[in-house]
Amino acid sequence: MNTENTHLEALQDIKQMMERSSRFISLSGLSGIAAGTCALIGAAVAYPIVSRSHLNTAERNPAELISYNHEFLIKDYTGSSLFTIAVCTLLAAICFAFLFTYLRSKKTNTPIWSASSRRLTLNVMLPLVAGGIYLFRLLQIGTYGLIAPGCLIFYGLALLNASKYTLREVRYLGICEIILGIINLWVIGNGIYFWAFGFGILHILYGIVMWWKYERKQ
Repeated sequence: MNTENTHLEALQDIKQMMERSSRFISLSGLSGIAAGTCALIGAAVAYPIVSRSHLNTAERNPAELISYNHEFLIKDYTGSSLFTIAVCTLLAAICFAFLFTYLRSKKTNTPIWSASSRRLTLNVMLPLVAGGIYLFRLLQIGTYGLIAPGCLIFYGLALLNASKYTLREVRYLGICEIILGIINLWVIGNGIYFWAFGFGILHILYGIVMWWKYERKQ
């Protein structure tokens, strides 16, 4: 019996070493919860601005949205309150995600910057950069109604692309984000709600599942 237990422990150790070498397993559930909370706070702050903005009116009329394609200066948008809120929300989410992932990597004695984390970062960035360029062009021509679903779809693709280098739950989160973005394509004008649900509630649920499954016992 003791020999069997020793063999099982050895196999588990080998499996863990293989996972650490091929997958980045230090993602923290608390990172997801923190990022989702930041997104909900950002959506709550932005909602009064969106509700009284002329952009919201343009979004709610698909015919007007399609025809409203004139060029405008990006500096006119980047100086707005919505842009400031979005940037602050993104920076806060990134900082919290890095903090909790760093703390978890210390607990698990796993390097935060390794071959697996580099592969993960590369596979996340490729769809995000492509999506960022595409959304920048939508913003440039004034097609505001497609920006919210575009963000969700490209973010979901980034998670799906990176899921093979980390925990499999990331794949399910990516699929949910893509589905949510596709639904939003047919409900143009309600992007703030879809953002709040996709980047807020889904991240919190994902974070809770991750924490319960991988970190609770630790």
